[in-house]
Amino acid sequence: MSLEIKSSKNCQYGCISLGEVMLRLDPGDGRVNTARQFNAWEGGGEYNVARGLRRCFELKTAVVTAFADNPIGRLVEDFILQGGVDTALIQWQPYDGLGRKVRNGLNFTERGFGIRGARGTADRGHTAASQMKVGDVDWHHIFGELGTQWFHTGGIFAALSQSTPEMVIEAVKIAQQYGTIVSYDLNYRPSLWKDFGGLKECQAVNREIAKYVDVMIGNEEDFSACLGFEVEGVGEHLGAINEASFKRMIEQVVKGFPNLKATATTLRDAHTATLNEWSALVWHDGQFYEPTRKFQGKEILEIYDRVGGGDSFASGLIYGFLKYNDPLKAVSYGCVHGALAMTTPGDTTMASLQEVEKILAGGGARVDR
Repeated sequence: MSLEIKSSKNCQYGCISLGEVMLRLDPGDGRVNTARQFNAWEGGGEYNVARGLRRCFELKTAVVTAFADNPIGRLVEDFILQGGVDTALIQWQPYDGLGRKVRNGLNFTERGFGIRGARGTADRGHTAASQMKVGDVDWHHIFGELGTQWFHTGGIFAALSQSTPEMVIEAVKIAQQYGTIVSYDLNYRPSLWKDFGGLKECQAVNREIAKYVDVMIGNEEDFSACLGFEVEGVGEHLGAINEASFKRMIEQVVKGFPNLKATATTLRDAHTATLNEWSALVWHDGQFYEPTRKFQGKEILEIYDRVGGGDSFASGLIYGFLKYNDPLKAVSYGCVHGALAMTTPGDTTMASLQEVEKILAGGGARVDR
């Protein structure tokens, strides 16, 4: 049974994302604490999905977010414009000149190498996006008049403040009223919940949101921490040896939330920060689907920058459902797109649809001339 997806003829957008977009400052091959210069990018878990769908898969997308109206906010806007994502739904808040009341988020991110894992240090307190609240956005206009086939948001935005979970719930409820497919990436970040009620509040928020979600995305830690499901063997080793246990967890999740039409996860076995086994798994309509192209064994994946790999998986997954309404194609496009995104720097994809389909067809790393 396929998803009930609205026709693109009746929608201005293929996908709209709700989430914070930060300025990523990247020290390249060095460390944040010894850097003397940084490369600048934009990034945000929910936004990265919309950008991937626009840049790689050529769908029209938009992002709902907010910025303080100053040169930093306008710099991030410029990055978003370069990525082709529609900025018409961005809200701009007056800047007080110092950032006491409102500011823009920064994310200092190291790529990692070998035995040294990637590391992110966010500076995002009092940001414009974290202050968004119920009533700020006319969701009836967005879903009912403009129209979008798919709406994506996630657990990072929901953890930013006391008001953002309520805003997410408002958005997903109205999306459901208009027949829009809702996807939600659990994206558990312990640091975001530390001063926001901890694990108990995390589960309360995410279990309420889950009631209005069609497609739930997350890894084994996400499903356990955010939704409170535990199965023996899950969490000990993410890879082939716990796949059966993880499937049992998903079976519990869909029993607990019968509204879920699909769940999806990446399966990563990190030998080092730069050498990973990489695959994925989708549950849909009582069956599990694995990608036609995995990166394991002799074809182990070499990582250049792992940040955003899961978001690129999500955008490929959504594309597969929107284009073909086929869970096997969805998980396969997601797995390959996530793999390609991690071969280049930055949170967001530099891959093309042609490259994704070449790898899906069995193509390798020989030079294209």
